[in-house]
Amino acid sequence: MAIRRVFLRFISIFVLTKKHIMKKIILSAFMLMGLAFSAQAQDISKNALGLRLGDNDGFGGEISYQRGLSKENRLELDLGWRNSENIDAFKLVGLYQWVWNIDGGFNWYAGVGGGVGSWSYDGPGSADPDGGTFLLAAGDVGIEYNFDIPLQLALDFRPELYFGDNRKDFDNYDSFGPDIALSIRYRW
Repeated sequence: MAIRRVFLRFISIFVLTKKHIMKKIILSAFMLMGLAFSAQAQDISKNALGLRLGDNDGFGGEISYQRGLSKENRLELDLGWRNSENIDAFKLVGLYQWVWNIDGGFNWYAGVGGGVGSWSYDGPGSADPDGGTFLLAAGDVGIEYNFDIPLQLALDFRPELYFGDNRKDFDNYDSFGPDIALSIRYRW
């Protein structure tokens, strides 16, 4: 009987302690989530203009413009074009982004958006000029640093899904295009 009482007492202490620990873990998780989503002092500029330098699925660098909409949100527009190797093309992408402050001038951001583009090919070995238009859906995730001077550096990853005319013939890719880019922008 004494062993049974000791065992039951041990179990009751263990269960109470486990419940107490679980309460602390859950409370801590809610506090961390609250801190992560709370409004922090951020440095989102009203306007930023610069270059987004990546492979851009064959389009090369892009002219990039950001417009602050609120303390946590902004709109980004990127225009890429190509006029080389008998290919003329353009792509315009618009993204709605959410921005969170990490520390000081460091922010991270995520966004969604879409775009439109057109391409034409008239080169050696092609009997007839070829071309088409396409639409795309895009996501975006990145990290940026805003310097004390009006300069912003950013590194982001933007996966894109393409829909449209003979897009596969243009760049020898399927309908998915991952894009990693480094951006430099002037902020005002």
